[in-house]
Amino acid sequence: MGRKPNGASSVYLGKDGYWHGRVTVGVKDDGKPDRRHVMVKTQAEAIRRVRALEKERDSGKVRKAGQTWTVAKWLTHWIETIAVPPSIRESTHSGYKVDVNTHLIPGIGAHRLDKLTPEHLEKLYARIQASGKSAGTAHHVHRTVRTALNVAVRRGHITTNPATLAKAPTLTEEEVEPYEIDEVKRLLKAAGELPRNSARWAVALALGLRQGEALGLKWADVDLDKGKLRVRRNRQRPKYEHGCRENCGRKPGFCPERKQVRAETADTKSRAGRRTIGLPAQLVALLRKHREEQQAERAKARQLWEEGDWVFTTAVGRPVSPYSDYHEWKDLLASAGLRDGRLHDARHTAATVLLILGVPERTVMAIMGWSSSGMARRYQHVTDGIRNTVAKQVDGLLWEEEEAG
Repeated sequence: MGRKPNGASSVYLGKDGYWHGRVTVGVKDDGKPDRRHVMVKTQAEAIRRVRALEKERDSGKVRKAGQTWTVAKWLTHWIETIAVPPSIRESTHSGYKVDVNTHLIPGIGAHRLDKLTPEHLEKLYARIQASGKSAGTAHHVHRTVRTALNVAVRRGHITTNPATLAKAPTLTEEEVEPYEIDEVKRLLKAAGELPRNSARWAVALALGLRQGEALGLKWADVDLDKGKLRVRRNRQRPKYEHGCRENCGRKPGFCPERKQVRAETADTKSRAGRRTIGLPAQLVALLRKHREEQQAERAKARQLWEEGDWVFTTAVGRPVSPYSDYHEWKDLLASAGLRDGRLHDARHTAATVLLILGVPERTVMAIMGWSSSGMARRYQHVTDGIRNTVAKQVDGLLWEEEEAG
């Protein structure tokens, strides 16, 4: 190959009997030339390696000089110093941490970062599912490692992200059956018979608020005179650490002196999630009644009441736990005599009601807090009532004339 006139690249036979290649690929942080060196047995291989480095240099994809990262070392650095609150949400960090420590480091951590291939990742995803985990779990791992490696690419530790080339685990979207209008009425009737917080379920079924949005509501967000409420925050799942001086032998959440280490709420994920929603007159009446009942509870609890301005509280004013809220939903379904369903199905149901009413898609997006029209197609479902109406219309169109004759 010979030396280039500017001295940037060269290939030569060394005294040690090996072919050497040198390429200047840029400038180091200290201002000195960043020169890369290869040593191989043949001239052809030396030329190939040098040309590959030149191609990386010319395309701006040269791996940064410095320490050689393993996948485990990089993921540990990423999860402990880069992908941490407040730059990301607490819940997002918790999910990343599980993926890194449970799946990624044990599965592919020993590989050199610059030697990781799409095939390594695809085999990992297959092993995760073969162990009994769902495709959703494997897909979450895929998203986590893709995010972590994107940062490594931007910082020059690797030139390409193998996770963007790997085939992601296939997700089969579960068909959701929203509750019919008659079923919603039965749910609301059953909720009205609850001893407390019955308006919680009217908010879910009529407005489609997410669980965290409903539990994160404060009275300052609700204007009953003007018939509207503002969604601004999400109730977060509690996270605890041990508060005992000696290890009590229990999990942190069951420690007698446990300490809450996660904020009660966080801002909504997106700008679309921060929204103002009009309240139906019946829901305004329910919330007025709920506020009166809460004032009576406050007076009864006296000094035990913890004032937080929450719309939905425990008997002593604390915000409702997402865990207990979930179980209350299950109990409500049972008391209404309805099939089992996810708490999120209440949101699907609210979106379907808006579809039945013929509300324009842009308005539905604003009410539900969606940032894309694709969410509308995902959440709005054709119920049996709509199917029956269409069937009757087809029946009348195709057979009416025959019956008349």
